Amino acid sequence: MNKDLTQGKPAKVLWLFCLPILISAVFQQFYNMADSIIAGKVLGENALAAVGASYPLTTIFIAVAFGFNLGCSAVVSKLFGEKNYRDLRAGVSTVMIASAVIGAVLTAVGLGAGRAVMELLDTPADIMTDAMTYLYIYIGGFIFVLIYNVCTGVFSALGDSRTPLYFLVTSSVANVGLDLVFTMVVPLGVAGLAWATFICQGLAGLVCMLTMFGRLRKLPCAEKAPAFSFRLLADMFYVAVPSVIQQCVVSVGNLLIQWLVNGYGASVVAGYSAAIKLNTFLVTSVTTVSGGLTNFAAQNLGAGQLKRAKRGTYLGLGMSLAMVLPFTLLYSLAPEAMLSLFLEESSAAALATGVSFLAIVPPFYMVVGSKVMFDAVLRGAQSMASFMFATLTDLVIRVALCFALDPVLGIEGIWWSWPIGWGVSTCISAVLYFSGRWYKSPRARAKFAALAAETGADAEAAAQDNAGPLSAGSSGETDGFVPATVSSAADGAQTERKTSGRKTGGTKHRFLHA
Repeated sequence: MNKDLTQGKPAKVLWLFCLPILISAVFQQFYNMADSIIAGKVLGENALAAVGASYPLTTIFIAVAFGFNLGCSAVVSKLFGEKNYRDLRAGVSTVMIASAVIGAVLTAVGLGAGRAVMELLDTPADIMTDAMTYLYIYIGGFIFVLIYNVCTGVFSALGDSRTPLYFLVTSSVANVGLDLVFTMVVPLGVAGLAWATFICQGLAGLVCMLTMFGRLRKLPCAEKAPAFSFRLLADMFYVAVPSVIQQCVVSVGNLLIQWLVNGYGASVVAGYSAAIKLNTFLVTSVTTVSGGLTNFAAQNLGAGQLKRAKRGTYLGLGMSLAMVLPFTLLYSLAPEAMLSLFLEESSAAALATGVSFLAIVPPFYMVVGSKVMFDAVLRGAQSMASFMFATLTDLVIRVALCFALDPVLGIEGIWWSWPIGWGVSTCISAVLYFSGRWYKSPRARAKFAALAAETGADAEAAAQDNAGPLSAGSSGETDGFVPATVSSAADGAQTERKTSGRKTGGTKHRFLHA
């Protein structure tokens, strides 16, 4: 079911929309953690270290998939809010074609350069073979990860956060089952974990794609949509490319951190792998849920409801707090119990490493949660320069601190780079949000002025067909910066009355003169 996020009480609409996304994010993280948990518990400490050592490199591929998800979702959300179904269909087919091409290229590059990168990272020799096996199989299935992320971005843009959840829950349960089969029944070792992920992600991506195209065919569209549009691809890349660059740079930063950690040996790598999985579980879940806020902001900005979009920011901050507080307490007060999901008691060095990480980083989850929500609104408004600046500042500070503090404080110096980087970048995100540049900038003014003019012309035509001419004296304003798009001829007269003041120049547009 497609959902219009521009109608209803903002709190109820946003919570109901984001709740399935949250459940989906939790299952997605369980999905990602399953390999590490079974590796540590069934195959041993070295297997966990092998999976963990390959993880930072796989995040580069995940970054591309996540960027495509965001770019597609932001543009499709806006088109859905405008009721522009022709461009919406064209945009989806465009991003699917682009995904297939880019996915094939990246798969070839990954398979060709994977070993060289792992050697540069000084991966311990006793885990190298298993790490490469896992990495190569994962990269081979990357195209399915990319397809799945694009499809879930489309569903979220249409206001449907439940359909991807159904696929993900089914796939997650199947993945855990196959993990156990391929390690305990059919003893394939680390390769079995990778093949289980490959199979489940492949099936989820293909079924999700077929369902998505079936949903799009039901949208009303009088004119045939083109299969490919360079204009819409450019719009999506405007959002996706900065996100991909940002995420890839973050991944490269994580690779540098992994290089430092690798120097401490396999046991420390295993402990770090367990702790970073717990950290990623929460941070990625919050980031995924923030995609719901991005869609909420994009739809409402596209429909001309600026106040409603701003209201969503504060609701998002509340959601973030509700998510991070329980995990902050859990990780801080019971670190050994959480790490025991991955590690046996006999892995003393690995456990000590994980405990030291969880003693330093979790108390600052509320800080990064706030940053993620501010960034979500900036992204929904397509203010990507601000978004990138805030995020890359976090990375630069974190990586620099890792190299500066490691010689002085040892491994704990690396851990302290997380909270310090989060603190600085959150302040920057907050300043960029409250400055209002994301809706006051010249580019934003021009973009939404054009949309206002287009929408006004559509409203005028609909009104003339259904209600006849209106007097020039009628006027009014929406509570945002662009008028809502007319969704049917039946409400054309009402929309004309609301927008006539702007078309005649009698009432100045609030956004254009903010």
